[in-house]
Amino acid sequence: MPGRILAIDYGRVKMGLALSDPFRLTAQPLAVFSRTNRANDLRRLRDLCRQHEVRKIVVGYPLHLNGAESEMAKQAAGFAARLQKNLGLPVELTEERLTSWEARQNRRSVNTAQGRGRSLDDLAAALILRDFLERNRAQDSLPLATEAC
Repeated sequence: MPGRILAIDYGRVKMGLALSDPFRLTAQPLAVFSRTNRANDLRRLRDLCRQHEVRKIVVGYPLHLNGAESEMAKQAAGFAARLQKNLGLPVELTEERLTSWEARQNRRSVNTAQGRGRSLDDLAAALILRDFLERNRAQDSLPLATEAC
């Protein structure tokens, strides 16, 4: 189904946001929202989804390196369930190991005055979305299994 995907790097204090293009080929950092309260956070996300015609949301699911669920992963799963219930859009959790580390590495490689001191949450969300889009493209390109005669 075509349409934009919103990715969220969920945190206790901030949420990083990224958006795909309508054809789901690219992922771009969008914004960093400071968390306030549930009702206001949901309202702002609903407005953003309407403004950008979002058709699906992916929420980063921060597992430990060994694959075990972290405390933050449990909170992200609860947040994803609230989003789906309140916004009426499909919401999917997607594994996000090492995206914050990769975002820090990307900032170091650019190392501009503009980038220093800036939150990396939107860049982490874009990396989550990039990985999600790549996984889906790879799954879509797998050959269909045929039955043996």
